[in-house]
Amino acid sequence: MTRTAPQRTTTGWIPLAVLATAQFLVVLSTSIVNVALPQIRAGLELSDTGQAWTVNAYVLVFGALLLPGGRAGDVYGLRRVFLLGIGLFALSSLGAALAPTASVLIVCRAVQGVGAALLAPTALALVLTLYPDGKRRGTALGVWGAVSGAGGAAGVLLSGLLTDLYGWRAVFVVMVPLALAVLVATWALVGADRPRGGSLDVPGAVTVTAGLVALTYGVSGPWPLAVIGLALLGVFVVLQRRAAEPLLPARMSVVAVPNVLMALLGAVWLGLFYFLPLYQQRTLNYSPLEAGLTQLPLALTVTLSSWVTGKVPGRHVLPVGLLVLAAGLAWLSRTPADGTFLVDLLGPTLLIGSGLGVAFVRLTAMSSTGVAAADNGLAGGLVNATRQIGGAIGLSLMTLLPSFGAAFLTCAALTLLISALSTLSMRKA
Repeated sequence: MTRTAPQRTTTGWIPLAVLATAQFLVVLSTSIVNVALPQIRAGLELSDTGQAWTVNAYVLVFGALLLPGGRAGDVYGLRRVFLLGIGLFALSSLGAALAPTASVLIVCRAVQGVGAALLAPTALALVLTLYPDGKRRGTALGVWGAVSGAGGAAGVLLSGLLTDLYGWRAVFVVMVPLALAVLVATWALVGADRPRGGSLDVPGAVTVTAGLVALTYGVSGPWPLAVIGLALLGVFVVLQRRAAEPLLPARMSVVAVPNVLMALLGAVWLGLFYFLPLYQQRTLNYSPLEAGLTQLPLALTVTLSSWVTGKVPGRHVLPVGLLVLAAGLAWLSRTPADGTFLVDLLGPTLLIGSGLGVAFVRLTAMSSTGVAAADNGLAGGLVNATRQIGGAIGLSLMTLLPSFGAAFLTCAALTLLISALSTLSMRKA
């Protein structure tokens, strides 16, 4: 017999700050290596493939394991799984900082992804459990959206500063004390929850994980892997229909639409923070420090926009925010070779930051609407998984485009699609 986790509330905001810091580290890890890639390549003699896998090893493993990670939190206890994830994240970050070879670095990045896949969905589930009522949940999700959106820009900023001052290893060193501080603070400030009980759907977890990894890798690599990935995902669907306790039960269909939209937004988000620092360094000849500092307005705008969005009601906020985001990306797609920050970067990044903040908060809120408390971990895993896998597949396809401008224009087109689909879904609701 399974037990349902009770609704636990809190009167303070300190637990939210701790859990949001964990989410910040997860998002930071996706983008913080981007500016440092040229130095990492030179220091460890990375090939083009090795350079891509320094990013993708984390993104792929993280995204593929998020569903099992979220469900493990529901079954075995949210705080318990979270603490395991943040501990693993800290150790693998230290390993990446000390990596003597490219292979060791890539393995450590993959293990980082495992830790992130355990901590990210359980952190969001703990927030949903601690702040269940409408107003407080809106504020909490505003903070969550702020750190999720700003983490990408902050990763570029910190990467530029640390790489320029201390070398590429510093981008991994900085995450170790932060992760350990989160571990200690969570142990002390967040009470243990009651596990739902039951069992983890191991066949479902294996097939969905293998299928997502094969599909994502095969999109830009050996195409037979993509076919194998689709086949494995088909097996996963069949297994879910037959399983007594499926990893992804049919009742989660209530959040299908927002998760599809989040997958598309993930492609926009990862594409932006991958190509923007490359455009700045390769075309505009920015140093890592300059590339990092110019992300500050973007990070601040995302933070402010997310905070405001958490407090503003209205069904049209999301489509309008997405139109603002698309306008900024279209403007950025000009990518002039002689561009300047004030004329060609500041305006687009302010629009992009405003739109990203709205999109993250609204889609995160929509992805938990109508979900039972006992499924909070799964809901957190699902929305993180769709964003990461959508981002990984999108980035794999965008690397095939001929220019940075084409990549930004593709991101703008995807954003317009998200806006149209969100408007259509609201009309049907």
